[in-house]
Amino acid sequence: MTSQKYKIGIASDHGGFELKQKIVSFLNEQQFEVKDFGAKQLNTSDDYPDYVIPLAKAVANGAVFRGIAICGSGVGACIATNKVSGVRAALIGDYFSAHQGVEDDDMNLICLGGRVTGYEIAKELILAFLQAKFIGAERHLRRLHEIDKLER
Repeated sequence: MTSQKYKIGIASDHGGFELKQKIVSFLNEQQFEVKDFGAKQLNTSDDYPDYVIPLAKAVANGAVFRGIAICGSGVGACIATNKVSGVRAALIGDYFSAHQGVEDDDMNLICLGGRVTGYEIAKELILAFLQAKFIGAERHLRRLHEIDKLER
């Protein structure tokens, strides 16, 4: 994958703001085009849905290739983004799941906890996620079809 071809969306609330800022810089260094959905400044009373829902919609409609949502634990961001039809988000804390979620389940949005995921680990997880490709085996397609039926 050539990073220059892909626009990556990212969003966080105050709980993930510091990690998001570092990740944006890292992705720029890696030659990714980054669309930052906010928060644009630290506001300890903001709410993650205000940022992660627009990100999820952009992932679902193809405005961005994949998304990264960050809140304090990653749980709230994951719950919220999965409410958007077409989004397949997961809270990721290990390398295997970061790439396997794409390969088998066509995951298109990764959720991280800004208070629980260190920057070095986050970089590793994000690169595994962004470099992975959906395998598209028949069994995977069958399972995704069942999920798609629920969204309609």
